[in-house]
Amino acid sequence: MNTFKALLKNLLIAGLLASSLSACVPLIAGGVGTGVASTIDRRTYAEQYKDQELEVKIMRAINRKLDDKANVSTTVFNKRVLLTGQALSESYKAEAAKLARETEGVASVFDEVTVGWPATFGTGASDRLITSSVKTRLFDPELKSVSGHHVKVVTESGIVYLMGLLGQSEADAAVKIASTTRNVTKVVSVIEVISDEEIKRLDKKLEPSNSPTSQR
Repeated sequence: MNTFKALLKNLLIAGLLASSLSACVPLIAGGVGTGVASTIDRRTYAEQYKDQELEVKIMRAINRKLDDKANVSTTVFNKRVLLTGQALSESYKAEAAKLARETEGVASVFDEVTVGWPATFGTGASDRLITSSVKTRLFDPELKSVSGHHVKVVTESGIVYLMGLLGQSEADAAVKIASTTRNVTKVVSVIEVISDEEIKRLDKKLEPSNSPTSQR
């Protein structure tokens, strides 16, 4: 069983790495790809890529050190690391957080790992459904206060974690939407709240007039 679990972890890490590498093809190939990527995130492409690299590095470090002693998921947004999942003891939980903090490039770590046995397959399926439901509501065109493009949603055992670069009103709206979504038991905000001036600066690069394709 331990060997099987280790294999699953390695496959997941490989999938993340492949995903991050394949993402660079259309983005580096030309201005059109870069323009499209910029419209779905307030981070630059380079920042998104670095976040993906950090996810892989941290997952590899935890897998090497803790193996079957922890089932930890890593999500990185703007160098801020969210750890979710389970560890078999407090010491293993602390070790996972330590490994994340010691990874070069990490700005901060939010340790939401619980002590206990890994979640069941049924729980995982329910969490994926909750994530999908929250994202769908965030993209509701009638909700003008926040864009689903700017919010990262992670669900673990019914608890929804929100990440992103948002203004205070946007963050409040995202939390309200998530907390009123069916089957959500709790919402934890890991959102990085930024000023209105910073939002304007970041969003300006998303305007069509600033995209490479519009400057031909």
